[in-house]
Amino acid sequence: MKNMTRRHLLSGLALGVGTALAPSAVQAQSRTSFIRQPEDVTRGDQATITRVPTTRRLVAMTFDDGPHPRLTPVLLDVLKARGIRATFYVIGQNVRRYPQLVGRMVAEGHEIGNHTHRHPRLSDLGVTGIQREIDQTARAVFAATGKIPVTMRPPYGAITMNQRKMVYQTRGLPTVLWSVDPQDWRRPGSDIVAERIVDHAHRGAVILAHDIHRGTIRAMPTALDGLIARQFQFATVSELLGWPRWDQRQFRMDLS
Repeated sequence: MKNMTRRHLLSGLALGVGTALAPSAVQAQSRTSFIRQPEDVTRGDQATITRVPTTRRLVAMTFDDGPHPRLTPVLLDVLKARGIRATFYVIGQNVRRYPQLVGRMVAEGHEIGNHTHRHPRLSDLGVTGIQREIDQTARAVFAATGKIPVTMRPPYGAITMNQRKMVYQTRGLPTVLWSVDPQDWRRPGSDIVAERIVDHAHRGAVILAHDIHRGTIRAMPTALDGLIARQFQFATVSELLGWPRWDQRQFRMDLS
């Protein structure tokens, strides 16, 4: 990686592949009418993860677009009370605004993923633009935590197969999408969000949610307790994949 010592950070690891707020983040979502998987995702490729084949009743809760200065701390309290570790796909400019929240996430055992710096549609960008978005966020996370994200998620799911392969080949980051989408970004109400998460969860599920929506935060106690009642256990994305803990990987970053 340009300015990073991690070009082949995933070499030698088994990749489980599925086939299947801050005002700026809120505004970014309000400008689009939907979030969806790329049309070619069902083809399956090494650079893309939507779910993880497993016989264990494991799910990964993932939260996009934060950290949010008021809502994320509430969510962290909910997770901590239940001993649940999640994965947060953070926006770089929000990390720079609220580094202490990202530090708290890491201290409490959560994983940090790369969700770009400004939340653009990556499918509209060229190679240099995509790499810049990813690198800026990696630098922000490194500055806040001393660690570098090992997976990325594109805003809106807007990324092509060639772009996913490029990110994997040049930055060592697989694209993590999802297999359960409660569509909390449509703000259907906390009861509906919780019901969709509990009803659609499955072994190896990657569950999409957003910690910038008040309704999502209100839904979480019911959703998480419902998953526990269905005997699901929780893992970070790295744990679901069977990888080492993301924050124990020995990658360095050149900030010069």
